[in-house]
Amino acid sequence: MIDSVKKYKWFIVGSSVITIVILIYARGLVYDKEEETEWTIPSEEEQAPEVSEERLVPEPDVKNLVDVKGAVENPGVYEVMLDERVIDVIEKAGGLKEGADETKINFAGRVTDEMVLYIPIIGEEGGSMIVSAGSSSTSTSQGADKININKATSDELQTLPGIGPSKAEAIISYREDSGLFQTIDDLKLVTGIGDKTFEKLQELIIVK
Repeated sequence: MIDSVKKYKWFIVGSSVITIVILIYARGLVYDKEEETEWTIPSEEEQAPEVSEERLVPEPDVKNLVDVKGAVENPGVYEVMLDERVIDVIEKAGGLKEGADETKINFAGRVTDEMVLYIPIIGEEGGSMIVSAGSSSTSTSQGADKININKATSDELQTLPGIGPSKAEAIISYREDSGLFQTIDDLKLVTGIGDKTFEKLQELIIVK
């Protein structure tokens, strides 16, 4: 009887040991499989996209210079961008003075380099004029060139700011009686044309 109990005792102990070994082995297989299927999170260096070392160099802003004269708060030369308009230049010059004749101004006109923008006052004789000094030409409602005071007719002279019929005739009479103008400054010798009137005209006239 005692021998039988001892025999089965070793059998039970041996079976338990074998079972424990099998469980440990099986657990190791499952752990290895979980490690193989585990997701790998990329590092910050791997996630960051490659950045090209080449960088675009911004082009410099191209600016024009516009000379603003007449009925504006702050006449002078102003820098403007290529896509700016006459209204933008007037704003840079402090806006229009009281009495400026807005009907003579094309606020939507594009500016050009070396432009001279003259703003007339209400009732001023002659029309407003924009001069492009770089091309030695002018842009008016009539689209005329700079006025040659030695050859201009009365009507042509009256397109100039401050020149009405009487002053136009005075200019014509002077060149007929005293000879052709030698320089544009000679225009101040004409009766009725003083320094203020000449200042409005000097960028708009030539002698030939």
